[in-house]
Amino acid sequence: MMEQVKETFDQIIGSSTPVLVDFYADWCGPCKAMNPIIKEVADSLKGKVRVVKVNIDKAVAAANKYQVQAVPTFAIFKNGQIVWRHSGMVDKAGLLRAVDSSLTA
Repeated sequence: MMEQVKETFDQIIGSSTPVLVDFYADWCGPCKAMNPIIKEVADSLKGKVRVVKVNIDKAVAAANKYQVQAVPTFAIFKNGQIVWRHSGMVDKAGLLRAVDSSLTA
Protein backbone atom coordinates (compact mmCIF):
# COMPACT_ATOMS: atom_id res chain seq x y z
CA MET A 1 0.00 0.00 0.00
CA MET A 2 1.20 3.51 -0.70
CA GLU A 3 2.22 5.52 2.30
CA GLN A 4 0.72 8.72 3.67
CA VAL A 5 3.55 11.16 4.28
CA LYS A 6 4.00 14.46 6.08
CA GLU A 7 7.26 15.32 4.31
CA THR A 8 7.32 18.00 1.64
CA PHE A 9 7.48 16.94 -1.98
CA ASP A 10 10.99 18.40 -2.31
CA GLN A 11 12.17 16.39 0.73
CA ILE A 12 10.76 13.20 -0.74
CA ILE A 13 12.26 13.60 -4.23
CA GLY A 14 15.59 14.82 -2.82
CA SER A 15 16.33 11.34 -1.50
CA SER A 16 19.06 9.14 -2.94
CA THR A 17 16.42 6.39 -3.00
CA PRO A 18 14.58 6.56 -6.33
CA VAL A 19 11.06 7.97 -6.09
CA LEU A 20 8.42 7.05 -8.67
CA VAL A 21 5.92 9.91 -8.84
CA ASP A 22 2.48 9.38 -10.36
CA PHE A 23 1.06 12.79 -11.33
CA TYR A 24 -2.69 12.16 -11.68
CA ALA A 25 -6.14 13.74 -11.44
CA ASP A 26 -9.33 12.33 -9.94
CA TRP A 27 -11.27 13.04 -13.16
CA CYS A 28 -8.74 11.19 -15.36
CA GLY A 29 -9.92 7.78 -16.64
CA PRO A 30 -6.45 6.52 -17.68
CA CYS A 31 -5.14 7.55 -14.23
CA LYS A 32 -7.77 5.36 -12.57
CA ALA A 33 -6.85 2.50 -14.91
CA MET A 34 -3.19 2.86 -13.84
CA ASN A 35 -3.96 2.58 -10.10
CA PRO A 36 -3.76 -1.25 -9.86
CA ILE A 37 -0.50 -1.25 -11.86
CA ILE A 38 1.02 1.44 -9.61
CA LYS A 39 0.01 -0.57 -6.53
CA GLU A 40 1.62 -3.74 -7.96
CA VAL A 41 4.83 -1.85 -8.79
CA ALA A 42 4.89 -0.29 -5.29
CA ASP A 43 4.39 -3.70 -3.66
CA SER A 44 7.01 -5.47 -5.77
CA LEU A 45 9.65 -2.75 -5.19
CA LYS A 46 8.97 -2.13 -1.50
CA GLY A 47 12.18 -1.07 0.24
CA LYS A 48 13.97 -0.20 -3.02
CA VAL A 49 11.84 2.64 -4.36
CA ARG A 50 9.26 5.02 -2.94
CA VAL A 51 6.03 5.46 -4.86
CA VAL A 52 4.18 8.74 -4.41
CA LYS A 53 0.93 9.87 -5.99
CA VAL A 54 0.52 13.60 -6.64
CA ASN A 55 -2.92 15.01 -7.47
CA ILE A 56 -2.21 17.83 -9.93
CA ASP A 57 -5.43 19.62 -8.96
CA LYS A 58 -4.27 19.86 -5.34
CA ALA A 59 -0.50 20.20 -5.91
CA VAL A 60 -0.64 22.84 -8.64
CA ALA A 61 2.81 24.24 -7.79
CA ALA A 62 4.50 20.84 -8.21
CA ALA A 63 2.61 20.16 -11.45
CA ASN A 64 3.68 23.54 -12.82
CA LYS A 65 7.29 23.23 -11.64
CA TYR A 66 7.70 19.91 -13.47
CA GLN A 67 5.62 21.04 -16.47
CA VAL A 68 3.02 18.30 -16.18
CA GLN A 69 0.85 18.97 -19.24
CA ALA A 70 -1.03 15.67 -19.36
CA VAL A 71 -2.10 13.02 -16.90
CA PRO A 72 -1.08 10.48 -16.06
CA THR A 73 2.55 11.56 -16.08
CA PHE A 74 5.13 9.39 -14.35
CA ALA A 75 8.55 10.57 -13.26
CA ILE A 76 11.39 8.92 -11.41
CA PHE A 77 13.39 11.28 -9.22
CA LYS A 78 16.78 10.55 -7.72
CA ASN A 79 18.60 13.16 -5.62
CA GLY A 80 16.00 15.72 -6.70
CA GLN A 81 16.60 15.19 -10.43
CA ILE A 82 14.26 13.57 -12.95
CA VAL A 83 16.01 10.48 -14.33
CA TRP A 84 13.00 9.17 -16.29
CA ARG A 85 9.67 10.61 -17.38
CA HIS A 86 6.68 9.30 -19.32
CA SER A 87 3.29 10.83 -20.11
CA GLY A 88 0.33 8.54 -20.71
CA MET A 89 -0.36 4.99 -19.70
CA VAL A 90 2.51 2.55 -19.33
CA ASP A 91 2.44 -1.15 -18.56
CA LYS A 92 3.86 -2.73 -15.42
CA ALA A 93 6.89 -4.13 -17.28
CA GLY A 94 7.70 -0.66 -18.64
CA LEU A 95 7.52 0.91 -15.19
CA LEU A 96 9.64 -1.85 -13.67
CA ARG A 97 12.28 -1.46 -16.41
CA ALA A 98 12.43 2.30 -15.80
CA VAL A 99 12.76 1.84 -12.06
CA ASP A 100 15.41 -0.88 -12.47
CA SER A 101 17.51 1.43 -14.64
CA SER A 102 17.19 4.21 -12.03
CA LEU A 103 18.48 1.85 -9.34
CA THR A 104 21.71 1.30 -11.24
CA ALA A 105 22.08 4.90 -12.45
